[in-house]
Amino acid sequence: MLLSTLNMKLRNQFKDIYMLCNYYNLDIVALYKQLKSIGYEYDPHLNQFK
Repeated sequence: MLLSTLNMKLRNQFKDIYMLCNYYNLDIVALYKQLKSIGYEYDPHLNQFK
């Protein structure tokens, strides 16, 4: 659910992950680590986790 919500927010509201993390006051490093642990990485060209 986290993955689909993040990708939806990135697609519809934020131009990049930095803006999303700033808006929601998220630790970007912790977010990257959590998603990497389940096999996903952020693709800045697509602005989504894949």
